[in-house]
Amino acid sequence: MSSSPEAIIDLRSDTVTRPTPAMREAMATAEVGDDVYGEDPTINRLEQRAAEIFGKEASIFVPTGSMGNQIAIRLHTEHGQEVICEARSHILDWEMAMTAAFSGCQVRMVAAERGILTWEHIRSAIGVGAKMYYRAQTGLICLENTHNMAGGTVTPLAVMEEVWAGAKEAGLPVHLDGARIFNAAAALGTDMATLTSGFDTVNFCLSKGLGAPVGSLLVGTRKHIERARIFRKALGGGMRQAGVLAAAGLIALEQMPARLHEDHANARLLAESVAKSDQVEIDLDAVQTNIVIFQLKNDGDAPSLVAALKEKGVFASAISPRVVRFVTHFDVDRAACERAAAIVNVELQKIA
Repeated sequence: MSSSPEAIIDLRSDTVTRPTPAMREAMATAEVGDDVYGEDPTINRLEQRAAEIFGKEASIFVPTGSMGNQIAIRLHTEHGQEVICEARSHILDWEMAMTAAFSGCQVRMVAAERGILTWEHIRSAIGVGAKMYYRAQTGLICLENTHNMAGGTVTPLAVMEEVWAGAKEAGLPVHLDGARIFNAAAALGTDMATLTSGFDTVNFCLSKGLGAPVGSLLVGTRKHIERARIFRKALGGGMRQAGVLAAAGLIALEQMPARLHEDHANARLLAESVAKSDQVEIDLDAVQTNIVIFQLKNDGDAPSLVAALKEKGVFASAISPRVVRFVTHFDVDRAACERAAAIVNVELQKIA
C-alpha cells in the first residue's frame, strides 16, 4: 500500500474531508475578532446566514456537533427528566453519556425500523404526567436525520410533521440532531427551512458532508441561542478569533450542498457492488444518502475485513464484530469509489 494520501480511499467517515482550496484561501484572509465578546465579524456572518437558511431567529457556532446537541438538551430539560430518542442515536451512543453528566437526564431509547421514529413510537414512550409523578417525566424528544447508525436513512417530512404536531399537543420541545440534514434535504428535494420548521432547535454539522475542517451550528429562537452561549462557555466552547474557522464554514454552507447528490450516487454504487456478494446482508432500500452499512454472514469478522481492506488502500469502519460501514464524501470521487468497490469484492471473495 502506498503511503501517499492520494493512494488511500478513505471511506471511514465524511469527517475526514480536507478543506478545499477556496476554504483555505478564505481562512487565510478571514476578518477576525474575539467571539466571546461577540466581536468576530466572520463568525457573526456565519451565524446570521445559518439562521436565514433554516428560517430561525438565531444560531451559534460550536466546535462539534456533540457540543451542539448537548447544549440543546440542557436548554430544553430539567434534572431528573427523560429524553426520548431512537435506540441507535448519536446522542446515546457517541456523546459520552453527557445527557446524564451535563443535563442530569436519562435517555428513554425507542427502537425503530431504519431509525425512523414516528409519533406512535414516541407517544407510547412519553412519561404520563402528574398522575404518575413517581416516574421520570419526559422533557425532550430528539430525532436524528439522516440517521447515522441506521445507514444514513432519511426521515420523511410527513413523519416529522406528525411528530411536531403530537409534541406540540403534549407540550414537549423537539430537537433535531441534523448532523447530516443537508444530505436529507438533498435526498428529499426540499429546503432546510421546510424540512426543519417544526423543531425548537436544530444542530447541523459543517465538517461532514459539507467539507469544512471544523464546526457545527445550533439554530433556534433568539432566547434559546442567548442561553446556549452560557452553556457553550461552560463546556469550554468559548473560542476567540474563530473567524478563521467560520470562513471555511461559510463556503461549506453556500457551495457544498449542491454536490451532495454525487456522494449519494457513489454510496449507491458501493452498496450495489457489495450486494452481489453471497457473504453479506445489506438492505439496499436503506442506502438513501452517503452511508453504506452491511453485515457479514455466518462467522464473518468485520475487523479482519477492515484490516484487509486497509492493506489494499481502502479505509472503512467496523462498527460491530460483523458490521462494516462506508461513508462517501467530497474527497472520494466516482473513480475512487469504483476502485474501492473492486477491492472490496476481491476481499469478500476471500472469506467465501
